[in-house]
Amino acid sequence: MWKDYSSNYIRNNRTLTLSVKIAALICALLLSLLCSLFYNLWVYELEHLKREEGDWQGRVTGAVDTDMLHVIQSYANVKKAVINEELSAGPDVVVDVYFKNMRTIPDDMPRIAKLAGLPANAVSCHHSLLNLYLIRDPDDSALRWVFPFYTAIMGISCLSLILIIHNAFAVTMHTRIRQFGIFASIGASPRQIRTCLLQEAAALCAVPIAAGTVLGITVSMGILEGIDLMLTDIKQRLVLPFAYHPLILLISLLVSAATVWISAWIPAWKMSKLTPLEAIRNTGELHLKRKRNSRILSFLFKTEGELAGNALKAQKSSLRTATMSLIFSFLAFFLMLCFFTITAISQEETYFAKYQDAWDVMVTVKDTDIDTFEETEAVQKISGIESSAVYQKAAAKCRIAADELSEELLAAGGFDYAKEEYVSSDSESWTVNAPIMILDDASFLEYCRQIGTNPRLDGAVIRNLIQDPAEPNFRKQRILPYLTGTKPYSLLTFPSSSEDLAESQELRLPVLACTQEVPVLREEYGTLDLYELVHFIPVSLWKEIKDGSVLLENDTYIRILAADRTKLTEPDGTDKLNVELNTIEENLTELLSPSYDTEIENRIQDKRSNDSMFSGMQAILSIFCILPAIIGIGNIFSYTLGFVRLRKREFARYLSVGLTPAGMKKIFRIEALVIAGRPLLITLPVTVLTVALFLKISYIEPMLFLRKAPLLPILTFVLAIFGFVALAYHIGAKKMLESSLIDSLRDDTVL
Repeated sequence: MWKDYSSNYIRNNRTLTLSVKIAALICALLLSLLCSLFYNLWVYELEHLKREEGDWQGRVTGAVDTDMLHVIQSYANVKKAVINEELSAGPDVVVDVYFKNMRTIPDDMPRIAKLAGLPANAVSCHHSLLNLYLIRDPDDSALRWVFPFYTAIMGISCLSLILIIHNAFAVTMHTRIRQFGIFASIGASPRQIRTCLLQEAAALCAVPIAAGTVLGITVSMGILEGIDLMLTDIKQRLVLPFAYHPLILLISLLVSAATVWISAWIPAWKMSKLTPLEAIRNTGELHLKRKRNSRILSFLFKTEGELAGNALKAQKSSLRTATMSLIFSFLAFFLMLCFFTITAISQEETYFAKYQDAWDVMVTVKDTDIDTFEETEAVQKISGIESSAVYQKAAAKCRIAADELSEELLAAGGFDYAKEEYVSSDSESWTVNAPIMILDDASFLEYCRQIGTNPRLDGAVIRNLIQDPAEPNFRKQRILPYLTGTKPYSLLTFPSSSEDLAESQELRLPVLACTQEVPVLREEYGTLDLYELVHFIPVSLWKEIKDGSVLLENDTYIRILAADRTKLTEPDGTDKLNVELNTIEENLTELLSPSYDTEIENRIQDKRSNDSMFSGMQAILSIFCILPAIIGIGNIFSYTLGFVRLRKREFARYLSVGLTPAGMKKIFRIEALVIAGRPLLITLPVTVLTVALFLKISYIEPMLFLRKAPLLPILTFVLAIFGFVALAYHIGAKKMLESSLIDSLRDDTVL
């Protein structure tokens, strides 16, 4: 009987059941699209991270012998432990550790260090990799919020989809309360009523769920293909084929089916709880539980505003999904655009603008020491190059006597803010980090002439400045002299690790000058937290003083400035300079590639690639931010399609007391304005406060942000939301006005 009744109802009420089918189709499509995009994003981040940082999960660094390696491999949760030959140097051995269960890695690594007899700081976790598996180490202070942010959006979107389908089912089932009340009065049990409604839900949604899942996969393929096209110009980018795991298909189908079942079960359960008398007496109208005046709407729009306000209060539960979805979408979209704008401003100030006159082409000569690099003069002779510098970096420590610190630094607190791992002391002196910048001889001599000291190759130049430790604003640095003045020599040690420092032999290095000027290189010197005292020395001196166990970076760098930089002032100067830089790149490749493994960067191309990557990331995040808006708008359309059945009697009474069709239209317009405007008004203050916090943390001037604020895309998004809400109400109002409202008053059985 119930099967026949359900099939007859579906067959004879195609228009009413269409909204349920559309809602199920949208739900399955968006869930499939979300799952597919999320999975591909996860795969991309995982493969990119493995290529950039390696696939190791834990790492042990130190004097690891065969017995220690056996202890590590014997640990119960360890799958394998492999010595990293590339990173291991001298007595320091780097062991990459892989685990069976990644969840316990943050707890396992300290235990492994203890079992192997190593200090706690000898082990580390691959936090970036673990974050992709939603594993968080309490000791990791980095803000790794992007992937959890995606996951949160995914969860909220799924919840919103449940609510939108729930609303579609609630509207259709609400129209049948009287009908099921009659069935209950002749003996139908609540369980039979629920079963009937769930059978109808399954029959209505089976095909839309399957079609929506396939359509979601197709749309996600198209979106990712479009993003790949946007990023075509980016060099050395990771290109991956579209990925789709069978488990994702299963999850999409199960979540869609569960969403439909929950959405149908909630109103079905509510209907089965009604007594037959309550169900038969139900008129299908929306009623206010508690009457309150809409003072603002009444003041702005008079009587129609009061009626619209009452209607919105009565519809509050039906429109809750739309309101929450639009609030979340507005907030996510606004913050995403503002975050990218702040990031772009910061990157422009701290990188592209800062180093615009420092380099045009950078070459990384991999696994090569500067004292073995023989192409320095040949590089300078390449056509189109104005100047070049070859350099390498080494780690060292410097001992400073207490009376050598400048009065300005002592007045600012000296080393009071320094961490012990960076600054250590005894009764007479301090030991600080002293990075060594090893320059080719010609560049060092030019640097000496730049600072006005006698050009020589038998000593070092010290960068004699430091940021005020008490001033955290890195954009408005208060610069202080580090030392009292020129010192005749610098006491350096070159340990291969921190444990070797006490045993390392101290070197007395002659000092040619202490200056606040630095050579033109693409380097960030003297990070505030590290209290570094940077030394610049020529390569010829380095050959005399270097130790075989010194902690030296593997790569050598070549900084190049193009000859004709006046092109930048021309309208198409950037394009012209880029052509010249491409020619320099080709010549460098031809010169160096036979003998060295190199990586070449072009500043102009880097800027364009960075802009393209920003655009691609914005496109991906925009999709995730717009999806809740689609869900909210879908909920509004689903609701307005049921206007005739839900609000027919309400507007019939308005007509009977003199309200004109124009007044009815005005009520609909007010409702549409409030539904779209309320989330915007809630979101704007939150956005302003959050952006103000971002600006404060990043020390960016508010006026600078306002000049580059993404007002146009924000305005376009807001107008699109308002437009779709207005369209939904226009369709609902049109259907309402075309129906016979007078008949609703004559026959109170019509719903």
